[in-house]
Amino acid sequence: MKTIRIHHPRPHFHPTIAIGALLGCVLLVCAPIAQATEIIPSVGITKSAHDSNADAELYGGVAFRGNILPMLKSEVGVAYRHESRLDGNLEVRQWPVTASLWLAPIPAVYAGGGVGWYHTTLDYSSTLPLADETHQRFGVHLGGGVDVPLGPSAAVDLNGRYVYLGNQTSQLPPSQWDADYWTTTLGLAFKF
Repeated sequence: MKTIRIHHPRPHFHPTIAIGALLGCVLLVCAPIAQATEIIPSVGITKSAHDSNADAELYGGVAFRGNILPMLKSEVGVAYRHESRLDGNLEVRQWPVTASLWLAPIPAVYAGGGVGWYHTTLDYSSTLPLADETHQRFGVHLGGGVDVPLGPSAAVDLNGRYVYLGNQTSQLPPSQWDADYWTTTLGLAFKF
């Protein structure tokens, strides 16, 4: 009688998922004790980090930020961004939902990072016989910002971040490109 061995591949460890899970747990535990909640609608610009031919595009979003500890802030945000690629034959539309932890050693200055879920639609030109595609993926961001107080209940918030998404694929050549990008936003923080 022959013994049949079944090979089960080891699960692949992905650091983005581990960081996301850790940050999610911290936010779930700390969010109920957060104080000094802020709602921050913002507009800004976004630009591909690796495509020198890409134009900067408008970017908009809203974030909810709270103090966990005197020098630590948590933030959950949602935004909309788009970029044109491949000579206008591809529009990339993206709805990032992000969670961040910001270290604020000085109340007006913060830096840190977080993770995000990026719902991305690849919208091909109507002149091409290609169907649009939608993908979801996780990414990581690093950044920081400055809060300039306008009074006890409002501040101007200037934020910049680098978003790491890795390679994105499409049906057009080249079939892969680096989807990393920069954002700079200007928001108005309403404090409650």
